[in-house]
Amino acid sequence: MDMTGGRVEDRELINEFLIESSENLTRLETEIVDLEQRPQDPGLLGSIFRTIHTIKGTCGFLAFSNLEGVTHIAENILSQLRNGERSLTPELTSLILETMDMIRKELASIEATLLESGETYEDLRRRLTLACQATASSAAPLAPQIVAAENAPAAVPDAPAAAANAAIVPAPVPTAVSPTPPLNLTLPAEPVNEEHAADAAPAAGPAVKGGSVADSTIRVDVGLLDKLMNLVGELVLARNQILQFSSKQDDSTLNATAQRLNLITTQLQEGVMKTRMQPIGMVWNKLPRVVRDLAASCGKQIQLDMDGAETELDKSIIEAIKDPLTHIVRNCCDHGIELPEARLKSGKSAQGRLLLRAYHEGGQVNIEIVDDGAGINAARVKQKAVEKGLLRPEQAEALSEREAVNLVFMAGLSTAKEVTSISGRGVGMDVVKTNIEKIGGVVDLTSRAGNGTTVKIKIPLTLAIIPGLVVSSGGERFIIPQVSLLELLRLEGEAGKKQIERIHGTPVYRRRGTLLPIAYLNEVLRLPGATADNDVLNIVVLQAENRQFGLVVDTINDTQEIVVKPLGKQLKGLSAYAGATIMGDGKVALILDVLGIGQLSQVLSESREHGRAEDRHAEAAREERQTFLLFRAGKFERMAVPLSLVARLEEFPASRVERAGGKLVVQYRERILPLTSLAAVLGGEQDATIHDPAQVIVFAEGDQMAGLVVDQILDIHEESIRVGTHSNQPRLSGSAVLGGKVTDFLDLPAVLRAAGEDWSAEGSSQRKPSMPVLVADASSFSRGLVRNYLELAGYPVI
Repeated sequence: MDMTGGRVEDRELINEFLIESSENLTRLETEIVDLEQRPQDPGLLGSIFRTIHTIKGTCGFLAFSNLEGVTHIAENILSQLRNGERSLTPELTSLILETMDMIRKELASIEATLLESGETYEDLRRRLTLACQATASSAAPLAPQIVAAENAPAAVPDAPAAAANAAIVPAPVPTAVSPTPPLNLTLPAEPVNEEHAADAAPAAGPAVKGGSVADSTIRVDVGLLDKLMNLVGELVLARNQILQFSSKQDDSTLNATAQRLNLITTQLQEGVMKTRMQPIGMVWNKLPRVVRDLAASCGKQIQLDMDGAETELDKSIIEAIKDPLTHIVRNCCDHGIELPEARLKSGKSAQGRLLLRAYHEGGQVNIEIVDDGAGINAARVKQKAVEKGLLRPEQAEALSEREAVNLVFMAGLSTAKEVTSISGRGVGMDVVKTNIEKIGGVVDLTSRAGNGTTVKIKIPLTLAIIPGLVVSSGGERFIIPQVSLLELLRLEGEAGKKQIERIHGTPVYRRRGTLLPIAYLNEVLRLPGATADNDVLNIVVLQAENRQFGLVVDTINDTQEIVVKPLGKQLKGLSAYAGATIMGDGKVALILDVLGIGQLSQVLSESREHGRAEDRHAEAAREERQTFLLFRAGKFERMAVPLSLVARLEEFPASRVERAGGKLVVQYRERILPLTSLAAVLGGEQDATIHDPAQVIVFAEGDQMAGLVVDQILDIHEESIRVGTHSNQPRLSGSAVLGGKVTDFLDLPAVLRAAGEDWSAEGSSQRKPSMPVLVADASSFSRGLVRNYLELAGYPVI
């Protein structure tokens, strides 16, 4: 083996060394930071010593003398720690971590050139040697051969003979690194020392329960996995085509074979996906070092907790979120968590806490980064945005606190008082948001002044095969990634179309008290419009940039798993599309980029300014709005009762209605449900006709239940009552305009009392809350109505 010149023939061997050393360093950095919290942990000390011993031994085998020399001195210090000859100090920890950085630098050079960089690191060697000798000179004498060996490499670290004469035997090269035993190589045999002989065997690789890494794992090139994933994607496409063809054939054998193929393809897809999955801990492992270094440089005390490190993600997603996560953590340490003195003054502990949490939910991965720091000063954020010309003063003044806090995602905005090596350059959170949204993720930030900040990230499990909604517009099919889908709305007839209004030139739909900006897909993509006789409006509610908008399409077809195919370089500039896929009939369908569609249609930009004002107006209106159940009973064509009091709506065949104790009853959920005919009660009759089937409104409070029989349930309507009058008629609270029509409001307590179902006394003491309820609304009629129903439930009312 030529150790002096070109080493192209050693590329495979060196690559294995680089992979293993990188894995060892990642674990080593985490363990060293943990060692500060548990400096007397023998297991942790032994693991750290074995890891650095492995790196040193393999460097010696491959004749990387600089690496071997420096790591040997670091190994001596770790040996002193392990033997109880010295105690760990923050300065010593920093020196060992600096050695890890030097090893990474040399590994990068070796990866690029197959040779070390040539740098001797004299200053680092000198400080390591002084640290080692400071303890060795004052320690109790060791066995002569050991003392000489421990100090020999420090004096002449560059001499190959010195490394060869070390008393600590280099680790046997792992089978994954060397295909042949090292007996016939040019390194001289080293004398075996009994104290360290036990460490030599496990140093062949990281300790793994049940066997070595070489026995329990196999390394596969990522490129090979990508190729395999692409082939599985093609198989999924072929599967979809066969399933679509077989569904139209009356051939039981073909259909059975197609279903078998579907099952096998699904299982194969899941298996290949798992080979690409990695725990998020692969990214988190580097963060303890980042937090420690930042805390030391900022003079802070920070405890890092990690929950859910085993949560798995596709490797491509792992790589994409690595930098954004690191940046958010740096921001929390620099901006969020206060200095110890400031925390003590505000009644907190001197040590700040940073929590990383990951978990699966709804086919996505949720990542939370939470700190208990000072939070974000909304007023300062608005001030900075105005100073930098990002907002006009009147715009900033109109922002809510949550909107102001999320301004930190604007490009060029930073609240740092001075520019440091950590932050303050106005670059960062906007890039974080952009990078996360590129992979179909969403980032949200909430903060409370003095109580800390929480950053929530939602990202898909994988990007290769995703669930999508198939829609059509202008005669073309498109795919909407399901990760961006919130809701599907269907408006029918002319009345439905009239629900689309225009505010400031933007079409909007009033959806549960909020204004939803609307975009028409055929207009955005300049496709032919729907036919005039189409009396149905299909709206797909989507979310992008923390804002929601509705996309009107001609038809909504189906949901299916699709294989994402990247667009060619000629089409990369089309922001409306995120990729393409091949459908079951062999035709290509484009995958929509939800953020790009929102920007092209301008619903995300144009609606932003007036949308904030409308949201605030809608929020205020929503506090006054109430939801009512509308129904018809007897001569009363339109009646209402608050929906919040309704437990269920049921239909019973007339044959199931019985009598007990002179009252109408029905067997319902293993109970006897008393029924009251509303038409009879309101008409003053003893009895009334029960329609078949009987439509019943079920009310429940605690263990009591009652059913109100009505003629027809009409609708559910939400509105803020402004116009109304009281009623002198028994069992009615009054009348008001609801949905553009005069509606009678039922006095439910009076109706139940008339039916012998008075709930006001029985059990009321158990239902009453300790605090009275304040009733305030736009009109005296509405206040009276709400008071009436609250008193029914046993609440003390102000």
